[in-house]
This record gives sequence, structure tokens and C-alpha cells, in this order.
Amino acid sequence: MFKNLTDRFSQTLRHVSGKAKLTENNIKDTLREVRIALLEADVALPVVKDFINSIQNRAVGTEVSRSLTPGQVFVKIVQSELESMMGVVNEDLNLSTVPPAVLLMAGLQGAGKTTTAGKLALLLKKNKKKSVMLVSVDVYRPAAIKQLEMLAIQVGATFFSSTMSQKPVDIAGDAIKEAKIKCIDVVIVDTAGRLHIDEEMMMEIKALHAVINPIETLFVVDAMTGQDSVNIAKAFGEALPLTGVILTKVDGDARGGAALSVKAITGKPIKYIGMGEKSEALELFHPKRIASRILGMGDVLSLIEQAEATFEKDKADKLIKKLKKGNGFDLEDFRDQLHQMRNIGGLSSLIDKIPKIDGVNLLQIGNVHGAAEKQLKQMEVIINSMTTYERRNPELISASRKRRIAMGSGTQVQDIGRLIKQHKQMQNMMKTFSTKGGMAKIMHSISGSVSKR
Repeated sequence: MFKNLTDRFSQTLRHVSGKAKLTENNIKDTLREVRIALLEADVALPVVKDFINSIQNRAVGTEVSRSLTPGQVFVKIVQSELESMMGVVNEDLNLSTVPPAVLLMAGLQGAGKTTTAGKLALLLKKNKKKSVMLVSVDVYRPAAIKQLEMLAIQVGATFFSSTMSQKPVDIAGDAIKEAKIKCIDVVIVDTAGRLHIDEEMMMEIKALHAVINPIETLFVVDAMTGQDSVNIAKAFGEALPLTGVILTKVDGDARGGAALSVKAITGKPIKYIGMGEKSEALELFHPKRIASRILGMGDVLSLIEQAEATFEKDKADKLIKKLKKGNGFDLEDFRDQLHQMRNIGGLSSLIDKIPKIDGVNLLQIGNVHGAAEKQLKQMEVIINSMTTYERRNPELISASRKRRIAMGSGTQVQDIGRLIKQHKQMQNMMKTFSTKGGMAKIMHSISGSVSKR
């Protein structure tokens, strides 16, 4: 995420952060580089101008000149202005109304509205313990209603059936009535999109909004549309009283232009970001954390939250008890740990959350993370190719067994040997954890650090 921008910012600000004194020329050269980095990231020109002016005004003032470390203060100013550009603080959904709270999803076709509606339903169920109804008023795209129904089943939400012969206003009205009868907390209305903004589309969604009066009107936009997202956001902002923005496909956006522009253009906060295809891949948008990632400072808090959300506590407790009884850490346990790693998103999702050292992320050196991702998958395949007996007794895997496992997993015999060696190292580490209570302390510290915030 934002890889190009992060690389440029890291290089540019590294030159100025160690300066004992900032001159007009220093700041001028650095700001020119920052401006180029933002424009290359597809940030809207008016937003770039305001951003550069704000930094310049603060940098030439007493804030920097009186500091003992002006170079570092300059970097802090850049970080502060990035946060300000994106909204300063996270703003969650407003559900403070007599149930059901109605959420209207607006945006162009292909932005990911339907998928995001399903993700949002799951998030509200899991994190806020809300009952959710999903309803589609997209009577133009044949598969839209069926797609939302499948997502509702997948995330465990109530689905309100509709047909393409009905009017969107009638569908939404009937859904809200049924939600009241069933005492459902939240109704998410998925609207129709177009391939481009047109008058008919805007008239329809304005009429729908007037009738259902949603407490949240969320503009869903594909982060990868870049500069176009600014014009789209402006059009929707003029047509509807938007309350917030959801950026989708952020994990595939190497530039970051939409994330840095859309708040300034609409005046509305980015509330959530979509970080993948899975139903769980919807995150609260934290401007401070995103600014930290862009500047190569990492985002440890999000990493901890991500681990906690996917962490299977029952399995971990079972493993701790097993180790305390003196039972070994076998290959089935090892596979579970690999699976946990994959659930968190693998190494690729960790890269922008890990702070850089001298402008370099250690996992990115020589594309190490790509090789490691491949190795994680290969290790799981190898373990799955073993019998239960072999997984529970890896020390008894003979040469003939290695050949059979290699054939079954499409790997080489040396790959099997390497896996067994890595497992042995992990096994020794687990013994240390179990005898000294290390594993329990680690798990406790993860949950504790989140709960204290």
C-alpha cells in the first residue's frame, strides 16, 4: 500500500532529518521533492498546493528555528500535515438512532459497493454485536441481487429479497419496515452504480435518499482510480449529503492519491478501507497510522490488532497446555502456526506495517518477502501430504517416506529435509516458551497492549 509514495518520502526526508540547521534552500529543495512525490502519487493538484503551503508556513516559523533538532521537527511537521489532510482522527459510523440505523452505499459500478456492504455487515456483527439486514436496490445489474444474497449468507446477515421488476424506493421502504418488525439494528442499502456519472443515476439516488433518510450515506470509491476519484467524489458530494467515505482495493494501490485527496475534496472523513478480497478485509481508517506508514515509520498498532482479530485463542490455549504437559510440538501444531500466519495476511501484508531502518524495510531486501510467502505455502502443502502418523512423529520420517511426501507435494526431497529442520528449531523454541511461560507472556502482552489503548 502506497509503496511508491513511501519510497519517495523516505528518500527525500532522510536527507533533511539529520540536518542541524534548516536553511531556506534546504526547505525549498525538500518541498520540491515532496511536491513531485505527491503529484506522481496522483494526489489532486489543489490538495498538493495547500499541503506544501502549510508545511512551508510552519517550517519557516519559530516551530523549527527554536528546536535543537530542526530536521526531525520538519519530518514531524510533514507527518502532522499528512494526518490533517486525511482527517486527523478516525471517525466511526454513527449508529445513534432509533433502530434500524439505515446505511446507504453510493458509488460507481465496479467500486466494490456490494462486496463492501457484506464486509461492513460482518464487521458490525463481530465488533459491535449488531444484527444486520442487507438489501439490494440495484435493479439494473442482473447478478447484483444474487451476489448480495450470497454475501449475506456468507457473513451471517439477514437478507431482504427483491426483484428487478420493483422500484428501488419501494424495495428500500419495505426492507426498513421488515427490519423494524424483526428488531434488526442496522439496514445496509446497496444501490445501483453506473460506469460513469450520469444525471439519471444521480436523480434516482437522491430520490432514494429523500425517502429512506439514512443516518449514514457512505461514498464507496476504488482507491486505484487515482485522480479520477477526485472528480467522482466531487460529483457525489454535490448530489448527496455524504457522511463518510470507504476506500476499496487499497491493498493494490501503490500510489495513494485517492486516500490523500478524497477527504480534502468531499470534506467528509474516510471511515473504512478495504484491504483485500476476504470478508474480514475491512479496516477502520486511522489517519495517524496511515501517515506513519507513508513516512516509512510502520504501524505496529494495526499489526497487533490484525493479529488479535485472526488469532485463534482456543488453539493457542490447547497448544500451551500440551507443551506444559511435556508433549512435543509436532508438525500438526507447526501447520497451525503457519495457518495463523497466513490468516494475518502473510508477509506481504506486514511489510508496510514494519518500520523502516535507514529508509529500508528488511523484508523487502532482494524481494525476500516474495520468496518467504512462497515458502509458507510450500510448507503447508508438504505437511498436508504427510500421514497423521508422520505429522505427529516427524523424527520417524525415513528417506523412503521423504521421497513419497516429495512426490505427493510436488517438491524435492531436500525441501522435506529443510522443513523437518525448521520444525525442529521451532520445537526447541516452543520448549523454552513452555518452561518459562514465555508463550503465555507473549500472548498476554499482545492482548494487553490492545486493551490499554
